[in-house]
Amino acid sequence: MSGAEDDAVHMRRAIDLALASMGETWPNPAVGCVLVKDGQVLAEAATAPGGRPHAEEQAVPAVGEAVKGATAYVTLEPCGARSSGRKSCAHFLAEAGVERVVIAALDPSPFASGRGTERLRQAGLMVETGLLADEAAVLCEGFLHRLETGRPMVRLSEDGKGFDGRFAASPRADLTTELNRLGEAGYTRLWTQEGELAQALREQGLLTERIGRK
Repeated sequence: MSGAEDDAVHMRRAIDLALASMGETWPNPAVGCVLVKDGQVLAEAATAPGGRPHAEEQAVPAVGEAVKGATAYVTLEPCGARSSGRKSCAHFLAEAGVERVVIAALDPSPFASGRGTERLRQAGLMVETGLLADEAAVLCEGFLHRLETGRPMVRLSEDGKGFDGRFAASPRADLTTELNRLGEAGYTRLWTQEGELAQALREQGLLTERIGRK
């Protein structure tokens, strides 16, 4: 395989890892990370339940010194700063000796977008963005929706797999208020089945029906 083909294989694996964690990491998005060196996968991880620790924080320590010179494939731009004062994932990757970082999507938050890539480049790492970005978009859609509206996204689903929870409310309730309350609690992506509630959400513009991977 060519280098580009290898990159796509490893990023697709990172996306699959993150997809398997969707619904467990709110209020944070699910992120996948795969570490590769000399064509060999060293470690892989996804955001832990509850949103911490981040994928990078799990994958890097798993391989120790072997991570030096490796490439990290990450579905979302590593955080560039943290309000808690802890090391950011960008700092963590640079300090560990990772040489190259391939990123599917930039952080959707207007307060964080570009900060991680900037920090990585300032530390001398090679940074590439946009690989399989369309496939990775579903991983952040609820997170971004909550940032923009204060409410979790609601989609139709038969089984709720990959969602933070089920939206259960009376079709006659103040649905915007109900969703705002759930957004304040940290929910990013909820599901409901077709029926009265779905129709009420649809009529009020609160149901997302764009086709996606989930």
